Amino acid sequence: MIYQAPPCGSEERAALDRIDGVWRELRFYVANTHRWVGSVRRVLTAKANQSSNSIEGYNISTEDAIAALQGAVEPTDSAWEDWQANLGYRRAMTYVLQLGKDEFFEYTASLLRGLHFMVTENSLEAGPGLWRPGPVWVQDDLSKEIVYEAPESDSVPGLVDELIDALEQDEETPPLVRAAMAHLNLALIHPFRDGNGRMARCLQSLLLVREGFLAREFCSIEEYLGQPRNQQRYYDMLTEVAHGRWTPENSPRPWVRYCLEAHYIQATSVLRRVRESERMWQALSDIVDQHRLPARSLEALFDATVGLRVRNASYRATLSEIGEEISTQTATNDLRELVQATLLVQKGAKRGTHYVAGQPLQDIWRKSRSDRTPITAEGLFD
Repeated sequence: MIYQAPPCGSEERAALDRIDGVWRELRFYVANTHRWVGSVRRVLTAKANQSSNSIEGYNISTEDAIAALQGAVEPTDSAWEDWQANLGYRRAMTYVLQLGKDEFFEYTASLLRGLHFMVTENSLEAGPGLWRPGPVWVQDDLSKEIVYEAPESDSVPGLVDELIDALEQDEETPPLVRAAMAHLNLALIHPFRDGNGRMARCLQSLLLVREGFLAREFCSIEEYLGQPRNQQRYYDMLTEVAHGRWTPENSPRPWVRYCLEAHYIQATSVLRRVRESERMWQALSDIVDQHRLPARSLEALFDATVGLRVRNASYRATLSEIGEEISTQTATNDLRELVQATLLVQKGAKRGTHYVAGQPLQDIWRKSRSDRTPITAEGLFD
């Protein structure tokens, strides 16, 4: 038996309604054809990939996470192993997004094994695409105590089949709850030697994409879970349900509520960033007009304003995404002009050359965020 979804009471229904209310507002922006929406999408997607890997100790910069999305073949400032882990997760999530449009889709054990191969192909020790051959434990990195003992390896195929059946047949449980349960069950079955956390988050996103929610970058909770201040609670909630071992008779309601809180906070945060980005883009457009700069330079200015380091290659790759191809020399000229206008500040030299926000852009950043207040899930279940 696997963990069963708890019945949704009035409090869970109220939380689901509030989350949907935030998503309804986000849908307006998702459908927007303005160029700045693409810039926001790119950063959100990169941060989701970056965050899911960081939970497992694979850390890369946001700039490298974006470069991976844009097809870069090597990192700029991240360790090679971390870069390879991010590439694998990116490939798996790209496939997940493709599956969202597949009219012949079905959940299968082979699909999970294939996704696992993509996620962990950089490490043969993880047994890419293979069920684990023996017992596995989760150890606390600080205390070195075993905090979770997974079920026996010979029960893995049967438990995964039960999970697949639940994914295919449960049409009554709300999709957000089903996604949370898929995450919980896969994480606690722990069917692989390594990569179980990433696979659980990948499966959660797959279910949401298949259910027709917002694009993954707008509805995923990976960024929220990957924030350092949230990671311990993420593990604590899994531990609270399992109590150290495979105990499917326990109630998973605390975990479900935790995931709903994460969805609400992440969605509200994304909506706030989207609104701020719209204001920033308009302010940057005014500056471009004032200085008579090329309209394409808005892409570099926006990235710098939101705190990214802009490089010649990243500027060209971003423009290429919107169908505008420029040469290395043209990009150099554009960036030099932005420096001369004091909008960007050049750092480093030769291959290490990059550009950061100048004072005018920093002022726009601060002004766009001046009305921020803390986002919490207080009252979500009222």
